[in-house]
Amino acid sequence: MLNPWRLRLLGLLDTLGTVRAVAETLHLSPSTVSQQLTVLENETRSRLLERSGRRVRLTRAGIVLARRGREILDRMAEAEAELRAMNDEPIGTVRLGVFQSAIHTLAVPATTRLAESHPHLNVELVESEPHESSPALRTGELDVIVTTTDYVKFPWDRDLEIIPLGIDPVVLVLPSDHPLTRRRVVDLAACATESWACDRPGSYMAELTQRLCRESGFEPRVACRFSNYLMLLQHVEAGRSVTLLPALAVAPDHAVATRELTTPVHRNVAIVRRRRTALRAAVDAVVETLLDHPHIPALSAPGSARRP
Repeated sequence: MLNPWRLRLLGLLDTLGTVRAVAETLHLSPSTVSQQLTVLENETRSRLLERSGRRVRLTRAGIVLARRGREILDRMAEAEAELRAMNDEPIGTVRLGVFQSAIHTLAVPATTRLAESHPHLNVELVESEPHESSPALRTGELDVIVTTTDYVKFPWDRDLEIIPLGIDPVVLVLPSDHPLTRRRVVDLAACATESWACDRPGSYMAELTQRLCRESGFEPRVACRFSNYLMLLQHVEAGRSVTLLPALAVAPDHAVATRELTTPVHRNVAIVRRRRTALRAAVDAVVETLLDHPHIPALSAPGSARRP
């Protein structure tokens, strides 16, 4: 009899690549993970792992069992959810990962509506940027995410369903009295001597800012790095820097000015979920409510802009 817990460990190893990463994800020691995988090999009477230097990797049998194991676990969870919700009422906890700029504009209003329409459904809202949310969806830490499909470092495979949500333009954010505010649109090369406020290294917006500045012929001179868009806006508001941000992130109560770029840039915003999920009815309810959002000025309809 296959043990579901050990199947999950094997599936995580297939996704994350190392025993240490699996241990950190589940808050276990690496030795505990290794011991449990050895037990799984004994249970299946198959060699599932092989050493490659100081690391282990899955054998062909291990890869097959990891993939099949995910299907088995999803089927078991679906059966449990169906038994708990025979009346089709969405119940349970759905972990919703949302990037920062969409939390108050999109996710909080959606969860408020869900609390009224589905009182037995609990939505756990998690701030999660694109470079964090996509891997977390694959490992099961999140059940559904709002992200950008332009984050090319993450492979969007057939296990995931992508539902377009809208187009969010990237804008140049300036102090309200900056000379460039006299222009309707701005060539980024005009900001070559400016000080820049940026997101954390490795994040989607930090990498996008660096790429666009380099394409405009200069390396941005970074004055600060904040993971919080509010702090970035306050730094610009104080006249200490300029920045690039998604339009969704720029609240109207800040004393800043936004300008379009001469070469328009946008990000494609989407809802992503696993095709097989234990909480099908609950996840469906969350997705439907996110799609049925009131008008958001910064978020245009899918397909209204071309991907850069």
